[in-house]
Amino acid sequence: MINSGYHPKAFIHGLWQTIASHRTWKGHMQNRAKDGSLYWVDTCIVPIVDADGKIKEHIAIRTDITDQKLAMEKLRQQAALLDGAHDAILMRDLNHTITYWNKGAERLYGYSAAEAIGTSHPVLLKVDRQDYDRACSAVVRNDEWSGEMVKLTKTGARRTLDCRWTLLRNSTGKPSGIMTIDMDVTERKKAEAQFLRIQRMESIGTLAGGVAHDLNNLLSPILLGTTLIRQKGCSPEVERLVHVIDQSAKRGALLVRQVLTFARGVEGARVPIDFTTIATEVDSIVRDTFPKNITLELDIPRDIHPFKGDPTQIHQVLLNLCVNSRDAMPTGGCIKISAQNFFMPEVGWSNISLLKPGHYTLLVVSDNGSGMPAELLDKIFDPFFTTKAVGQGTGLGLATVHTIVRSHGGQINVYSELGKGTSFKIYLPNESEGNDLKVEQIEAEDFPRGNGEAVLVIDDESSILEITKQTLESFNYNVLVASNGAQAVSIYAVNRDKIKVVLTDMMMPIMDGPSTIIALKQIDPNVIIIASSGLDTTSAKTRAQALGVSYFLHKPFTAGKVLKVIQGALRGDEAGAITGVIHEG
Repeated sequence: MINSGYHPKAFIHGLWQTIASHRTWKGHMQNRAKDGSLYWVDTCIVPIVDADGKIKEHIAIRTDITDQKLAMEKLRQQAALLDGAHDAILMRDLNHTITYWNKGAERLYGYSAAEAIGTSHPVLLKVDRQDYDRACSAVVRNDEWSGEMVKLTKTGARRTLDCRWTLLRNSTGKPSGIMTIDMDVTERKKAEAQFLRIQRMESIGTLAGGVAHDLNNLLSPILLGTTLIRQKGCSPEVERLVHVIDQSAKRGALLVRQVLTFARGVEGARVPIDFTTIATEVDSIVRDTFPKNITLELDIPRDIHPFKGDPTQIHQVLLNLCVNSRDAMPTGGCIKISAQNFFMPEVGWSNISLLKPGHYTLLVVSDNGSGMPAELLDKIFDPFFTTKAVGQGTGLGLATVHTIVRSHGGQINVYSELGKGTSFKIYLPNESEGNDLKVEQIEAEDFPRGNGEAVLVIDDESSILEITKQTLESFNYNVLVASNGAQAVSIYAVNRDKIKVVLTDMMMPIMDGPSTIIALKQIDPNVIIIASSGLDTTSAKTRAQALGVSYFLHKPFTAGKVLKVIQGALRGDEAGAITGVIHEG
């Protein structure tokens, strides 16, 4: 008995019509056995004709395919159950032609089942052929394979997949195809990469902290020594050399601070800033160090409002952006630094919607360089992202700029087009319209002098001790030195009536700064102490403040800065108090 499914009469009619036309019929039939069970056969019926062209008999060749049909039906049932799965499930034969494509695959890759079935799996999804061939060899060898693979969607988007391949076999045990389950792990991989990046930042922060202490100790004698040389008088040639040394040491200090700022979010003093002064200093550096085919224009109105911030960090922001512009103009061009007063109304603008209503100083650094494509604009502030060749950029410059601006409560936006240049807009908040902010400016040569007061300097670096001693003595101070806390406590115990100020490093062997401060205060609760450190300013300052220290200096410091802090401490000025920590840029 032939069972043709839903339309047996039509099926039988079509079969005999084919044979009657002297053609061979091929197809699958479902028959019923004597015991009443159903079985499937792959059937081929060939008509035999006589000399007159009449069909005299038929030859039927039948192969039992019941197991294969049952297996396929089982797979279809399983596929139906998995069709609603979130993961992409597909099947392909050994020639890599896709034979099944579930709804999850449609959602993930964007191709409908009609588009995907019948196409080559590696061609459709643009899989790396070497990776694909290795996976195919593994699944044939081991009956399964799992691993990650990158595939492209219909729109060209790259997706990272966690793939699980299973080898399918027919009733005789021979491989017949491969079933694939693809789970999209693109976002998870991004999160893992971000986590690793954070771990790397923490490692850099730890490394930077240790290196910063040593480098700042090396730079401190250089910065102090240039002042001593100038005090003793020198020829114009020597003065130019001293100037180069001084500027190089300051740039080295800025580099150290740049890494600390980015890695640990180091914060400096928040004082009223005259932006014209900082822009003028950057202009001088650009003119002295940039190629002559690059020019810098300043457009700073006289009524620009001062804003509170860290002068060193704002200087660093401008210089980093200028360097970025320089690198975008290898054949020359123009950099422009401008500023204007800006008021953010209650209803924000779409591109600066993160800003709160109020007064801002808007700083703009623009160039007419090569510009950047739109797809890079969202990445330029990412740590270690750079479009420069290996060895020509660290990827820290713009990341540091972003960190500094955000730490000042501001926002930075970038606008760029290929071939039309780039413009960075920085919004920094004002406390008012600027009328009540007064900017303190101290001329470098107007260093305060002492009146013979005794100062105890404590530092484990002999070079810092020696150069600090000479510097203070040249400005009329009587200096005692100690190379560690234990020695300092002994000296102070004998000379407590003479010593007016103690300047101590926070990180020393034998007895460190905090232990020394505690011991000195036990001898004299009213001792005036200035703490100093080349490590993270915020943490060192907090430790010093917790011990009752009122003044703090960040290494490396110049002669002008240490003299100003000592003078302020002697007078009891709040300007040098630790709440408004004095920081040398």
